[in-house]
Amino acid sequence: MSSILVVGAVLVRPETLSSPSPAKKQNIDEIQSLGIKIQSGDFIVGSASELAVIFQPFDIIIQCAGYGMPKGTQVKVTQAALQAKVPRFFPWQFGLDFDQIPEASYEGMFDDNKLVRKMLREQEGIDWTVVSNGLFMSYLFLPSFGVVDAKKRVVRALGSWENKTAITLPEDIGKMVAEVVYAPSKESPDHMVYLSGDTITYSRLADLVEEHFKIKFTRELWTIPKLKEDLENDPGNLWKKYRVVFATGHGVFWGEEESFNVKRQIPLTSVPDYLEHNGKMIEDLE
Repeated sequence: MSSILVVGAVLVRPETLSSPSPAKKQNIDEIQSLGIKIQSGDFIVGSASELAVIFQPFDIIIQCAGYGMPKGTQVKVTQAALQAKVPRFFPWQFGLDFDQIPEASYEGMFDDNKLVRKMLREQEGIDWTVVSNGLFMSYLFLPSFGVVDAKKRVVRALGSWENKTAITLPEDIGKMVAEVVYAPSKESPDHMVYLSGDTITYSRLADLVEEHFKIKFTRELWTIPKLKEDLENDPGNLWKKYRVVFATGHGVFWGEEESFNVKRQIPLTSVPDYLEHNGKMIEDLE
């Protein structure tokens, strides 16, 4: 049995372990109840060398702390994995296909992600796997992201109604990462893995939302110029940054035949599935 360290879930920062927050305590208790040992370590403040010492006893490192992390975090964790010579490494790449992102675009928002891929491709010491899954499915329905606001009965398209986006439920991502870990492809190394619970246009999304809630929604098109202007007026807003990214469409979807779950014939949650099981929760979001 391989020893696996999941950064951000099993490797947690010391202040998280000692936090009085009931939610954080519950998360830790749930992990420990599964017989999983919690490892203390600060992957934000700690150096690559310090992290390498923590990583060294493990066979597999899975970096699951990425969204909103300080610039340089992913590069440092990758350096630590390389220093520790871990047999297998899954960097934080859960999202877009960063190979398709133009150089020096989006004000360097994805430079670290592209650099991590470059670092891994230029070395031969460790095996590695990058997982691209598009947008987290739940984000589609967050009013703060702006695509679906069920309470206000509005659906918005980013860039164009026919723009496509690959979307995957986080729980399904975890399931498929486990599949890659324990049942890798025999025909070739799984360096690049693509997932998609669904690949959908905004027009199709609007149809599905109306079909589920059985009421007409207002449809609004947010053009790229409008989204860029919004971002210029509020440059620190992460949601507004991602709206521009998904509107321009670089690396946000791929062919269904490329998806690992399709190749393995493993069904994942689709948009209709998600609506069916979460409709009430979606409608209550503000």
